[in-house]
This record gives sequence, structure tokens and C-alpha cells, in this order.
Amino acid sequence: MERKLTCIICPRGCSLTVAGETDSLTVTGHACPRGETYAINECTNPVRTITSIVRVENREDTMVSVKTAQPVPKDKIFEIMGMIRSTAVAAPVKIGDVIIDNIYGTQVIATKNID
Repeated sequence: MERKLTCIICPRGCSLTVAGETDSLTVTGHACPRGETYAINECTNPVRTITSIVRVENREDTMVSVKTAQPVPKDKIFEIMGMIRSTAVAAPVKIGDVIIDNIYGTQVIATKNID
């Protein structure tokens, strides 16, 4: 297997090439060790941080921005978005409040204050 990636860890945006099989991958093109780690993780266990919004039920036309506290498996994004979409909270909401707990080992938390 050979896969080409662009590193997103820093602004440098190195062009990476990952070669080999899952248990023995080699990475070329990285300028730092973080790029190598990123490429291996992206090929073996890709994860993403999800950002979205949740309806505030006791405020007209109001939403609160949310995100996952830790990255979640990339293949679970649509399932998690469905859970977020079906959730509503009541104000007041503070930054860091847990909106959904224990979702693939992390939490969905508020990133905005709503009074």
C-alpha cells in the first residue's frame, strides 16, 4: 500500500508518503516527528474533532456551539452528528458544560456561553 497525505499538524503542510502494510508503515517527506505520527495514525486509526451546534430550547432562535472534547473515530462521525442533531439544552449554558456524556470515550461540550 502507498498513500499520499498532506500533514495538517503545523502550517508547514509537508507532503507525506506512507508505504507498507498496517503493522510496518514507513513515512517519508515529514520535517518533524509529529508528521510521521500523524501519517501513521491517519492510515491506521483516523480520528477527527467534531464541531457543531445544539438547539437551546428555552431561547427563541438560539443555538449553542459545541465540540467533542477529544477526537472521535472518523467512521463514527455521522452517528455522532445524529446524536448531536437530536439534542437540545436549556439555558443558561457555560463554556465547558457537558452537553452529551460518554460518546465514544469523550464528551460533547459547549464552546459558547448562553445566558
